[in-house]
Amino acid sequence: MQLFKLNRAIDFMGMRKFAVALSVILMLVAIASIATRGMDLGIDFTGGTLIEVGYQQSADLGKVRDALAAAGFQDATAQHFGTTREVLVNLAPRADMSNTELSDQAFSALKQAAESKVELRRVEFVGPQVGDELTEDGGLAMLYALIGILIYVAVRFEYRFAAGSIIALVHDVLITIGIFSLFQIEFDLPVLAAVLAVIGYSLNDTIVVYDRIRENFRKMRKGTPAEIINASLNQTFSRTIMTSVTTLLVLCALFVLGGEIIHGFALALIIGVVVGTYSSIYVASAAVLALGISKADMMPVKKEGADVDARP
Repeated sequence: MQLFKLNRAIDFMGMRKFAVALSVILMLVAIASIATRGMDLGIDFTGGTLIEVGYQQSADLGKVRDALAAAGFQDATAQHFGTTREVLVNLAPRADMSNTELSDQAFSALKQAAESKVELRRVEFVGPQVGDELTEDGGLAMLYALIGILIYVAVRFEYRFAAGSIIALVHDVLITIGIFSLFQIEFDLPVLAAVLAVIGYSLNDTIVVYDRIRENFRKMRKGTPAEIINASLNQTFSRTIMTSVTTLLVLCALFVLGGEIIHGFALALIIGVVVGTYSSIYVASAAVLALGISKADMMPVKKEGADVDARP
């Protein structure tokens, strides 16, 4: 009960101008980074060769990268896969060499530099055409998801809520992708899947807030739209924070203990949950308020002849 009273004292809408300014700055930085630095796309999108190598002892990634660089593979990436004795190597495609020759030379360089026996576990080739198709399909997947959400929220609530939810989701996706671009973190298919999951998570949080806003607009007879939205945010604040904290605990454990191969996926979800929680409180609600929502918009529409049918 004390927590509920404490929550009601938070003036969320009073801080919306500062929050909007912060969101605009973050989105501009993300757009600038994507436009100038681009994305560090993984082999799933660029094409190339993937080699999984097994060592009898723990492999030093620094020595692995040095051996590949000495063999002419300066742009190769290496990371542990599962255990420290297994290494995953990504090689960019080269015009002067076939995929088979590329993998053979890279494995030969690793075998010569190793102090113990090295085993070639698997080799996978991803052509540039497949990478282009995945890039296009991934972009379309996000676009279709946003369109579907726009229609769903517009039907369930009102067009201002639909616009607010889309603004919040674009905000979340753009900032998440912008951080990957700014720090040049590899963006591959698991990260794309995490971004799509962020859309679903953020929308769920936003729908909960919107449900309470609609309910309070119909129940509360006094108060401005800003005051009603503020009361709704305070009422859902405990639920929002608890959901986000428990989700982040699982994701942090996944990030720390899941191995390097899943770091990108877990990191994208961690960023998305944090940004999505913030946007459901400030961006989505502030957008609805800025679009001019009022009590009249939330009142249920009376059916024609309802009064006549109600007569005895």
